Amino acid sequence: MTIAKSQAENLKKILKVFKVTILSLLIFICTFAFSSSVWATVQIKLTNVNYEPCTGDAGKNMVLGGGVMSAKCYMIKGDANNPSGKVVYNADIFGRIYDANGNDAMPERARLGAVEEIPAGKSDFQIMVAIPAEQPEPLELKQFKASGFAGKVRR
Repeated sequence: MTIAKSQAENLKKILKVFKVTILSLLIFICTFAFSSSVWATVQIKLTNVNYEPCTGDAGKNMVLGGGVMSAKCYMIKGDANNPSGKVVYNADIFGRIYDANGNDAMPERARLGAVEEIPAGKSDFQIMVAIPAEQPEPLELKQFKASGFAGKVRR
């Protein structure tokens, strides 16, 4: 009888461990199923990207490098195509800017700025950038894209 009792107790322990494992697995799956859209990075295609000098007081007396180099202010504008069907928040804008001689105007920076929100579908975007004043125009804008989150992210 003691062997049967011992086997019954062992079976109860195994079932208890199995229940806890199944419950943990279900919690894990539900956590990712309901929150994955918040963590998911959404890639946004940027097209018709162009630039124009800043107007008014925007960028007035702009400097780079801790105030050592003078800079010109430009507004980079274009179209954003957000295919996610959701508003994308905190979208970082990436791209390369070259001067008239083909030199990289911002060699240390691929991330040029950010847009707070990009609605689902097609929309306009714009960011302000500072380019060293000695970089000759026209500027060439290449490889522009955006990346953001489908849910609000704390800052």
